[in-house]
Amino acid sequence: MGIGYQQEVIARLKNHTLGYSGSQINVTLDNNTATFPLNQSLYFDFSHDTNIVSVLTAFGLTQFSGLLLPTAYPGEHNLTISHIVPFGARLDIEIIRTPKPLAADRSGYVAAGKETKYIHFVLNQRTIPLGASFGECDAARVDGWCELETFLKVQEEMSARAKYDEACFGEYKPRPWGTVMDGAPL
Repeated sequence: MGIGYQQEVIARLKNHTLGYSGSQINVTLDNNTATFPLNQSLYFDFSHDTNIVSVLTAFGLTQFSGLLLPTAYPGEHNLTISHIVPFGARLDIEIIRTPKPLAADRSGYVAAGKETKYIHFVLNQRTIPLGASFGECDAARVDGWCELETFLKVQEEMSARAKYDEACFGEYKPRPWGTVMDGAPL
């Protein structure tokens, strides 16, 4: 269900409208810059806070996807729904521009390099470390950021991975509990 949100965010980051999405997006609105503005400093998209889990899944964030058994306390884990979607939950996605690449430990700029853009996900005022889900992003970054170009490359496959039409309208066999971890049919 969150793939439409992911598609709209990626379209805005790439500065283009959407003529076709293969999801629940209303392309009548999203293919027109009057109703889908581009090249803005701020975007505000609103949804119900319970949709955040679907949005995080659609972006391919896996650090919340560990199998939680119903028979035992899981110990340390990242999926605590009351932390992810409390009443009034908020997901902020920031683009940070630096004059040179910033060192992973935030100790300063890397000596050589040009202006670099990073993406930063903040869920309820806490960083979601993108390197924990995407091997292409630097897992050693203490700030959880990912270079924007790297992140956009990772996101290119998310629509196909979601299998939206098949998941919503397909004929497929139900799978046992615990085998579907990202919402996409097997």
